[in-house]
Amino acid sequence: MDGLIMAGQLLLGLSILVILHELGHFLAARAFGIKVEKFYLFFDAWGFKLFSFKVGDTEYGVGWLPLGGYVKISGMIDESMDTEQLQAPAQPWEFRAKPAWQRLIVMLGGIIVNVIVGIFIFWMMAFKYGDTFVPNAKLANGISPGIVGKQMGLQPGDKILAVNGQKLIYLDEILSSKVLLNNTKLTISRENKTIDLRVPESVLDSISKYNIREFVTARMVAKKIDSVITPEDMQPKLGFFDKIKGLFVKPIPVAVETPAFAAGFKKGDSILAVNNKPVRFYDEITTEVSKNAGKQIDVTVRRGDETLTLSPKVSKQGTLAISIPTVRPSLVTINYGFMESFSVGVDKGWTTFTDNAKGVWKMITGKVSARNISSPIGIAKVYGSEFEWEKFWRLTGLISMALAFMNLLPIPALDGGHVVFLLIEMIKGKPLSDKFMEKAQIVGFVILLTLMVFAFGNDILKNFGI
Repeated sequence: MDGLIMAGQLLLGLSILVILHELGHFLAARAFGIKVEKFYLFFDAWGFKLFSFKVGDTEYGVGWLPLGGYVKISGMIDESMDTEQLQAPAQPWEFRAKPAWQRLIVMLGGIIVNVIVGIFIFWMMAFKYGDTFVPNAKLANGISPGIVGKQMGLQPGDKILAVNGQKLIYLDEILSSKVLLNNTKLTISRENKTIDLRVPESVLDSISKYNIREFVTARMVAKKIDSVITPEDMQPKLGFFDKIKGLFVKPIPVAVETPAFAAGFKKGDSILAVNNKPVRFYDEITTEVSKNAGKQIDVTVRRGDETLTLSPKVSKQGTLAISIPTVRPSLVTINYGFMESFSVGVDKGWTTFTDNAKGVWKMITGKVSARNISSPIGIAKVYGSEFEWEKFWRLTGLISMALAFMNLLPIPALDGGHVVFLLIEMIKGKPLSDKFMEKAQIVGFVILLTLMVFAFGNDILKNFGI
């Protein structure tokens, strides 16, 4: 079910963006009197389609191959590679019969719409939800670095004072692109000393490998245990087909070790020390436990008025199978008026667009691994297995700006490739030959297919921990 929810969100988000992108091309073409033969969501490869209908000169439909969509514009060499109509003289309603500046606008139509959609989503999100931040000044206990943060030299309890010399107001800025993409200098307060640390350019590779939560979070005080996982909790939940199978073959119960339950931990216990080392913060508990994976440890707990020592054997994964809530940091929410939120939306849209450009450039120059490229598999995982409208629209806005940037890349078969060829035509004063355009489209398809295979391979390997 989780997979279906992730796939459903991905399909819905991409369908909305693809339709609007192609609508940009469609409206621009019709505005200049160019005939549009097809308007399709997904590709009707080899002539197969889920359904279609015709209105006027245009066939609208849904293909079976969910890798985007397209509009087939008369008199243009595009994804369909239909060159038969180019053998006849140009007709006034064809793409090739129009001035280069009109054709340029048609090719930019989809990109422009994606930018507008992205900004509109960010605008509405800012107006409805505002922005919520963790005030850095309120973090009396400093930060808790994850695997990525520790790799660059951060330590539990550090207080981040400034980013590139500018005072840090909100902790959330640490997770922004201005820190992660710019080889940033952090000014740290540690044990009454001030030191500087550089965020390495490889930080994106580490975050891609481990997760953004393994960079920096607020350091939180551990509260009392609110649940102890029992062997029964660890038994797999039976789905519909499992229950049907159970009518014929009785499932064999699997004994699952739950360290905390076996050692006698109870809800309401407060952990005071691990192996005689006092612990107060959540990260102190997890660090001490995880480094003793597979070993027996002594845990001092307070239960009511008693102080007890329990001796669980830590699982091989470095856990005790308990849930410990934490004292969360205070939050500040900034609300925006209708027009004020518009400027916020424009700023977020532009930042997202330029972040994509910076990320791609870092890959080209070898400063960031190409393993960061994601396919729809990776995007679906970001959407998550729970449907939340706020998260859905925020991610869809990010993808809209990413699609705008990706389509602007000067790769034949993408809008950006057509734009480059049209600019060359405007400079030369005459169009490039049909033969050249056909070969360019084929080269573009090969490049895009290679990138697609590479992206899917990336995500598949990541799922296997490679």
